[in-house]
Amino acid sequence: MRSSRLMALLLHLQAHGGATATDLAARFEVSVRTVRRDVAALAAAGVPVWSEPGPRGGIRLVAGWRTRLDGLTGDEASALLLAGAGGDALAGLGLDAVAAAAQSKVLATLPPELRSRAGRVQERFHLDAPGWFTGADEAPWLAVVAGAVWSGYRLDLRYGRPDRVVERRVDPLGLVLKAGVWYLVARHGDDIRSYRVARIGAASAGEGPSDRFTRPDGFHLARWWAASNEDFARSLLRWPARLALSPRGMRILPQVLEPLAARRALAAAGEPDADGWREAEVWFEGPQVAESQLWAFGPHVRVLAPDSLRAALAAAARRTAALNAPDD
Repeated sequence: MRSSRLMALLLHLQAHGGATATDLAARFEVSVRTVRRDVAALAAAGVPVWSEPGPRGGIRLVAGWRTRLDGLTGDEASALLLAGAGGDALAGLGLDAVAAAAQSKVLATLPPELRSRAGRVQERFHLDAPGWFTGADEAPWLAVVAGAVWSGYRLDLRYGRPDRVVERRVDPLGLVLKAGVWYLVARHGDDIRSYRVARIGAASAGEGPSDRFTRPDGFHLARWWAASNEDFARSLLRWPARLALSPRGMRILPQVLEPLAARRALAAAGEPDADGWREAEVWFEGPQVAESQLWAFGPHVRVLAPDSLRAALAAAARRTAALNAPDD
């Protein structure tokens, strides 16, 4: 955290010619004392920074000195911002080579102390996006889609499964990588929705002035994605059940259920009884999903309603017990 603040402080001083410690403290949401420690750290790292007291004083870089960090190309800066997605993700976007160039350029221009810190980060942290036992999607059209997202040109897509394919012209607003799966967020008419990039059978981007589009005012990719996920989860949770959960059942509930269902249940759970059990209404996609998920609670859940779910769980438990009973 501090190393990123030091770089931001250095670039701010370079861009604005200087600033007071009070202004810097407000900008970076730290104390004036912390700003002074950061300035001392930059000076110790070899950055020619100095402070001038008085009403017209402030913190400045020596005249004429500049870091070459602002020499990054547009592609290099984009690749550097995406470097946390991992090498495979960057290769799919066609940015692996420029990412390597950006990282080399940054390391070459950092003062020795910060260069050493950046090297330690690379040695100690690595993001592996896909989940366990799942591989990344095969997405042969990812580079074409990414090119349209960068350039702001409309995309003509052939999209869907083998049994149902649609052709659609969309305005590509952004790309999201979730657990090794790429999604295109795009506008079609007045509707913004996500498309799984692996299901794109063909894609071509426009090239002329008439193929350009204007992004929606106020659109923010991360906020839209979070809201879309919440709406999707809410649309699936249509089947309620009344449960009693032991203290351990309450603790493992967020690990077993869909996050929205878990948050709802925890927020509305009743007061614990004498043994610590609490009642809660929990929403599932359907009775089969409910039965399969409740197995993870073992003896720490009791179904209060509906009776059909209670009977199904009890019958499955009897069958399991009979199958696994010790031999006489």
